[in-house]
Amino acid sequence: MRVYLDHNATTPLRPEARDAMIAAMDVAGNPSSVHAEGRAAKSLLEKARTEIASAFGADGADVIFTSSATESAALALRGRELHAGDVEHDAVGAWVTPDLAVGRDGEIVITDPAASCVQLANSETGVVQKLPEGIAVSDMTQAFGKLPVAFNWSGAQMALISAHKLGGPKGIGALVVKRGTDISAQLRGGGQEMGRRAGTENIIGAAGFAAAATAAARDLADGVWDRVAQLRDMLEARLAEGAGNTIFVGQGAKRLPNTSCIATPGWKGETQVMQMDLAGYAVSAGSACSSGKVRASKVLTAMGFDETTAASAIRVSLGPVTTEQDVMGFADKWLSIHGKHLARSA
Repeated sequence: MRVYLDHNATTPLRPEARDAMIAAMDVAGNPSSVHAEGRAAKSLLEKARTEIASAFGADGADVIFTSSATESAALALRGRELHAGDVEHDAVGAWVTPDLAVGRDGEIVITDPAASCVQLANSETGVVQKLPEGIAVSDMTQAFGKLPVAFNWSGAQMALISAHKLGGPKGIGALVVKRGTDISAQLRGGGQEMGRRAGTENIIGAAGFAAAATAAARDLADGVWDRVAQLRDMLEARLAEGAGNTIFVGQGAKRLPNTSCIATPGWKGETQVMQMDLAGYAVSAGSACSSGKVRASKVLTAMGFDETTAASAIRVSLGPVTTEQDVMGFADKWLSIHGKHLARSA
């Protein structure tokens, strides 16, 4: 039986999102059409926008639907000269100057908020940043749904979010924009999304996104992520007990409740991922969008770790459905393989 421990790459589709998407498939109209069918589609789209905004602590008119957080990053960042730390997701890193200092704990030193793009939470280490008032852009993709986040109180001018990180469908995201912030459309043609992003809207995806966001907000209120954090801490305690040379990156900082970045110097992360996959456990060696590239984690090197340590890290990311049996089973199997690795290296 497989155990999925890579929720930061993507999350399983929530039943609420699946049901909402199936229902939306019966809505035939184009949201831009003025007839009854079009108005029904438009109503569904705007309902989804309002529900996502509510879960995110924003206003409905501030939510611009996109195909992904990657597209949201391009829409927010293209044409702007912003600075960032070299710990941002590659979708952000493609548009910014990575010259902000990053501490050993993963904290980014922000000198000019209005000229900076700073993530709220890192996908590899789980480290959560303290956002100052007036930050230009923040990637909140990993934080939304796992931490209590209110865009209107975050201090950010713009934020990137994505459905598939909180149990929604892949292929839909949003850029959330503070009222009055100028946006230059990158996709041009029709006047959809108030002229900010052309193209017929994905109402099926939007419906799934909204249902997932609403369910994620309910999980937060019910303390689901507190339980997940306890499981993460149990995992790290068990591994530390059996593998004294292992480093838990960012352990002393505020982190996402589900994320553990585990570095064992000399044991390559890619090798660990393959070994654990064969054992029935899905984990990763960093961001899913950069895995498969045999290199040390740029996030860890930016934090000051040497190349050997940065190349030895794996990410274990839990979800609301993860059980103690899943976590302890992983720990036992990982420690068994770790012992064999040490024996071969001796």
